[in-house]
Amino acid sequence: ANQGSNPLSDVWSRHACYITAKYFKRAVKDPEDYEARQNMHLASAMAGVGFGNAGVHLCHGLSYSISGLNREYRAENYPKEKKLIPHGLSVCITAPAVFAATADSSLDRHAEIAEILGGKPVRKEDAGKALPEVLREYLHDLDVPDGLGALGYSDEDIPNLVAGALPQKRVLCISPIDASAEPIAEIYAKSMKNY
Repeated sequence: ANQGSNPLSDVWSRHACYITAKYFKRAVKDPEDYEARQNMHLASAMAGVGFGNAGVHLCHGLSYSISGLNREYRAENYPKEKKLIPHGLSVCITAPAVFAATADSSLDRHAEIAEILGGKPVRKEDAGKALPEVLREYLHDLDVPDGLGALGYSDEDIPNLVAGALPQKRVLCISPIDASAEPIAEIYAKSMKNY
């Protein structure tokens, strides 16, 4: 849910979520599962059309300082001599906290995505807990590092992470919630450990 959402972006994004629910874990767990990988390429393209028409917000806006301020993390399957937090990792690491914070802006949309990705009914009033929990389950099941702490960050780094995020006006301005320093700091704090 963001201020740029529209019927066109919704169709593409929703369908990408259905494909993701079916194939994402398979594609990651078994690189030889070509059916899953092909479908995830399709889901990626569909999601790109969706957010290309709607824009992205907090997860992306917060990701730039996560990658940019990295002091020690070296991503698996990348050259070990390079300190690197890949873009996808820097974006997804705050997702549970971001969607917990944004849930009240559109409970029905958050519940729908929790239901699609989680594969079970979600009551609208439970969306603020259900979607972050589904996202935590994905992160855990896919062996994503457990929060910002696992990437080498601590609470002492939050002011610098916030300072690096605030200039990202292009993506923060379409957030469905206040994207000023205090709420961003809270999201970073809640993202230190995800599961």
